[in-house]
Amino acid sequence: MTSGKDDEEFFRQRGFGLKIGFGERPALIVVDMLNGFTDPDMPLGSNLDAQIEAQKPLLAAAHERRIPVIFSTVMYHEADVRDAGIWGLKQRGALTLTADSQAVKIDPRLDRRPDDSLLVKRYASCFFGTDLVPRLTSRQVDTLIITGCTTSGCVRATAVDAVQNGFRPMVVREAVGDRSAAAHQQSLFDLDAKYADVVSLDETLHYLRTVGHNRPGER
Repeated sequence: MTSGKDDEEFFRQRGFGLKIGFGERPALIVVDMLNGFTDPDMPLGSNLDAQIEAQKPLLAAAHERRIPVIFSTVMYHEADVRDAGIWGLKQRGALTLTADSQAVKIDPRLDRRPDDSLLVKRYASCFFGTDLVPRLTSRQVDTLIITGCTTSGCVRATAVDAVQNGFRPMVVREAVGDRSAAAHQQSLFDLDAKYADVVSLDETLHYLRTVGHNRPGER
């Protein structure tokens, strides 16, 4: 078992961390940037101001290039959030994510447009118990640009399920965040080693602005 600075070299020598690379038909997903998670005063919240600022140009580029944009939220409808199942027993803050609350609304600082999709989920992964796969396959998407929160939770689960469902997961480093800096860094390391490409904001913006099938005016 390695630790610290030894990890990167050990994984490299063993052939981990190879690049998947961007594909030809991307979609942008904004994972759980809802008020309950972006308000530090909420039980499940943390300060994600920097991540919101990184997501803004990604949304602008996607909207300009007519790239599909999907926002996800976590929402429970049953009394005492029984529809959260066993997971609801693990975190008391789930009680704040009721369907009639402001906590489940997307943070208004993000430019969510009428043509953007809203994915409602009850668990960590955006794929589990949702129709995300047919939404992507019907648009012939092969690359999922992943932003949002939390890096160690719903972002990680979504990235792992993306690659398991045959999509290229691209996690934008500056556009994902977590309540724990340690969990954030370790999750990025592990995702980049085994499940996804952790990419920079600049290279992702360049890709979104130049990918061929999304030239302005084309569908």
